[in-house]
Amino acid sequence: MPRLVHVIGAGLAGLAAALRLQRRGVQVALHEAASQAGGRCRSYYDRTLAAALDSGNHLVLAGHEATLDYVRAIGAADELTGPSEPAFAFMDLAARSRWTVRFSRSRVPFWIGDAHARVPDTRVSDYLALLPLLFAKPGRTMAQTMRCDGPLWDRLLRPLFLAALNVEPREASAELAASLLRDVLSAGGEAFRPLVARNGLSSAFVDPALRMLQHGGAAIRLDAPLRAIEYDDAAHRVAALDFDSGRVRLSADEAVVLAVPAAAAAALVPALQTPQRHTAIVTVHFAVAPPPGLTTPMTLVNGTAGWLFAGTDRMSATIHDAASLNAAGLLDPLDVQACEALARRVWADLAGAASLPAEPLPAWQIAHEAQATFAAVPQEELRRPAARTRWTNLTLAGDWTATGLPATIEGAIRSGRKAADLL
Repeated sequence: MPRLVHVIGAGLAGLAAALRLQRRGVQVALHEAASQAGGRCRSYYDRTLAAALDSGNHLVLAGHEATLDYVRAIGAADELTGPSEPAFAFMDLAARSRWTVRFSRSRVPFWIGDAHARVPDTRVSDYLALLPLLFAKPGRTMAQTMRCDGPLWDRLLRPLFLAALNVEPREASAELAASLLRDVLSAGGEAFRPLVARNGLSSAFVDPALRMLQHGGAAIRLDAPLRAIEYDDAAHRVAALDFDSGRVRLSADEAVVLAVPAAAAAALVPALQTPQRHTAIVTVHFAVAPPPGLTTPMTLVNGTAGWLFAGTDRMSATIHDAASLNAAGLLDPLDVQACEALARRVWADLAGAASLPAEPLPAWQIAHEAQATFAAVPQEELRRPAARTRWTNLTLAGDWTATGLPATIEGAIRSGRKAADLL
């Protein structure tokens, strides 16, 4: 085991790797290019709304074992909260209809046989359409594997798979969709209980991890971008790391976990194949308190917004695979009129779902992540690299590596743990 490991990148993959190493007695140096840790899963102060906002609305499920183990390890388990029952609320904005899908806790999906628990206008036989997905072949899409139409698809499968895969589910990798389905079936309906960060993403995932690393003696360096890696190909090792502040030479008992975005990793590691296509997520925050009794998170069907989330004094919406907004001229962050038009469309969805007046438009803020996730389509899935590299003291971490999962918090944390374990 190495004496010292340099973890490059303080997103969730890097934090998970650093914590795993530290718990095993390894000295850790954590380097982050940005001025704040957390990557795409963090909170920040927004002057427009004069409030702390999350970079995006991230949903955790009770079946995400690595994620729950991570928050327990950093003492933040109570930061995740959600309903006591494994259920999801839905609203069809076009039909103005509402329903709740209530999953049975056991591994046997008894809820499918209960007309009050399953999706409206579906029959038990409709759910057999999922069986071919369990035997999905690599390189095939969901549309090539299973039936992708009908009430079950429109009212349950498409919204949930869109949120998990962040790409039109019909075009998505059937292999990745199958891995999600197997996880749920193996853990039972309880695994579907939704959890959100009650006090923000940084309070749940980032700040407690940094405190634990600091308490354990880790060196944490923010605003420290890595410019280049020097390799010793004869020894199959990383020899040095070039930072803005200078070069760090690695001794024989030092190693590196590279936990940076895919494009950054490809620029640092020779001949590294990484996903090339990415998809966007847009989050719209509104400075308005939700009405009493509003059930969230709520899945929205047939609207601009796909999900409704609510906090103590805010409501927000998530739009997955948001590139479609480009065609409508609503996705230019520099165009104030376009942003306001998008905010109005999204607020109309949220106001309808929450039974609030559509006017006046509350104060709003838009967070646009153009490359939020790799596109979970078969071609990009095949481009995901393994955590192990040909250099014995270098491993890769990130939700874009070959985790077997889409780009999720669970995938990021699993990748960080694996990269640490391989060292």
